[in-house]
Amino acid sequence: MSGRLVIAGLGPGAARLVTPEVSAALEQATDLVGYGPYLARVSERPGQTRHASDNREEIDRARQALQLAEAGRSVVIVSSGDPGVFAMAAAVFEAIETGEAAWRAVEVEVLPGITAMLAAAARVGAPLGHDFCAINLSDNLKPWELIQRRLMLAAEADFVIALYNPLSRARPWQLDRAFGLLLGVRHPATPVVFARAVSEPGEQIEIVPLGGASAERADMRTVVLVGSSQTRVVTRRRGPSYVYTPRRAG
Repeated sequence: MSGRLVIAGLGPGAARLVTPEVSAALEQATDLVGYGPYLARVSERPGQTRHASDNREEIDRARQALQLAEAGRSVVIVSSGDPGVFAMAAAVFEAIETGEAAWRAVEVEVLPGITAMLAAAARVGAPLGHDFCAINLSDNLKPWELIQRRLMLAAEADFVIALYNPLSRARPWQLDRAFGLLLGVRHPATPVVFARAVSEPGEQIEIVPLGGASAERADMRTVVLVGSSQTRVVTRRRGPSYVYTPRRAG
């Protein structure tokens, strides 16, 4: 008899930002599957089995979770942020489409979480107040040429742009290259938000103009928000500035 598979988003980091729905699913699961550092964010419970794996093993992780669910287990596969945004939900459905026919009988539920760009936007104000898009700068699963084209089209369409996975040790050059491309279209004064480890003790928020933005301000725990031509910075007498994009454009 098939079990159940839940794909759950743990939010940006702090336990207080995990939704009650996700917390309940984690408590009821017989098995937890996920990238090791994400599983470490979940409290251990008696009688619950953990199946940790390394990064870049998403499809294998999804297959393992489906095998456990097919065997009758109640499985939760965890993601950081929201599982449907550059995360495990797509990998699970890809595994279902291309895998064992029996996996299509497994009950699958996706439970949303707070994705990084929403957590970052809330910290600084409302930079996503008008049209926006999200682009993953990692070229592990798509060519850099496609990333460049999407960046240019998004810039020309004047979207606010959220950049996920801005750089890594293997690709330290991509974020500066992206800023260079955007500067060909956007004004150098365009606000850029660097938001690292939002909601966690090591949280760091910086607001700089696009002309002064550089990769040294970011790491893999950073999401970068690049404003549109309409995005504004509101300075304050005390405390950090606000960043927002008006709801009207024209």
